[in-house]
Amino acid sequence: MEDIMKRLLVTFIVLLVALQISAQSQKPARADLALGSPMPQFTIESSTYGKISSSDLKGKVVLINLFATWCPPCQQELAQVQKILWPKYKDNAKFMMLVLGREHTDADLEKYNQKKGFTFPLYPDPERGVFSKFADQTIPRTYLYGKDGKLIYSATGYSPDEFAKLMQAIEGALK
Repeated sequence: MEDIMKRLLVTFIVLLVALQISAQSQKPARADLALGSPMPQFTIESSTYGKISSSDLKGKVVLINLFATWCPPCQQELAQVQKILWPKYKDNAKFMMLVLGREHTDADLEKYNQKKGFTFPLYPDPERGVFSKFADQTIPRTYLYGKDGKLIYSATGYSPDEFAKLMQAIEGALK
């Protein structure tokens, strides 16, 4: 009986240690992207929209959205971008929006956009080269940078409330 109790105790301790290690590894993705942190350096190349580097974005309010074509919350968010955000800010010279398809090529995004009919640019990130500078896993992801190049808003996932907060943040940043 004592042997069984010892084994149970050891098993319990091992499980506790494993849970503790697992909990520590569940830290938020990209902790270095805290509010106020500078925009990571990156370059996006698209055969449709050309080449854009983070250095080209100085002095602008920049919205970076990371999505995938198979992601339902991404579809909800992008539908709101098309309906509300893009029409309001597309002609503002102080604003730039980069919507990046994680693990998608230009061809993938062109085919996807034929179905969706988005009027904003979709940039490919087939190797997660840019995505990895902003996130480790979860999508959709949204990052808003002020004119000074510092992060002023970020969100993971999609909800109407978060989208409303994003719209307020953009409006405030453009003033």
